[in-house]
Amino acid sequence: MGFNHNDHYHPLLLDQLPPGPGMALDVGCGGGRFARRLAATGMHVEAIDRSGPMIDLARAAGSPGPGTISYRQADVVTEKLPEGAYDFISCLASLHHVPFDTVTKLRDALVPGGVLAVLGLGRPSTPADYARALVASPINALARVIVYAGERLNGGIDPLPTAPIVETFPPMHRIRRDAARLLPGSEIRNLLFYRYLLVYRRREDDHLM
Repeated sequence: MGFNHNDHYHPLLLDQLPPGPGMALDVGCGGGRFARRLAATGMHVEAIDRSGPMIDLARAAGSPGPGTISYRQADVVTEKLPEGAYDFISCLASLHHVPFDTVTKLRDALVPGGVLAVLGLGRPSTPADYARALVASPINALARVIVYAGERLNGGIDPLPTAPIVETFPPMHRIRRDAARLLPGSEIRNLLFYRYLLVYRRREDDHLM
């Protein structure tokens, strides 16, 4: 499978979980790896992806428990989400596939105190962004070599289906601007491997807008 940038940040995303078990929505779940990590914490997970083959792959892997996972093929842009229903919503490397203002639908689907965690991709647009990308390049290359060597030693790479890839990402300055407008109080943390983490916590006194 090679080095997976998204899997590398699973622990960081899990750190954003609110206390206690609850309901989670994993948007763009792909093969279901993060949905299974959520279920392992006791969360009951609804996992959606618009790719039928990826949902079939995820469903075949089952759930590790103690939480449950319900997979379904759906497009978050057109899917009607219940308001105030989820304690945690994750969106891993999928927000750039849809209009950014889709986050308002995810925002409104959170319970008061719920958390939206987006692991996103964005183009560098400031000197600091470009410096970070420069640092990440050799680290990324080294990680790929190490993982590739390990896979060769263990019999080669499994020919599993992969999620669709979009190579065009929005610039980081636009992501920061739109997040401030649509998700007031949200925080964006720049990460290596061309990723950022956006975290929005719905306040107890927030009203749906």
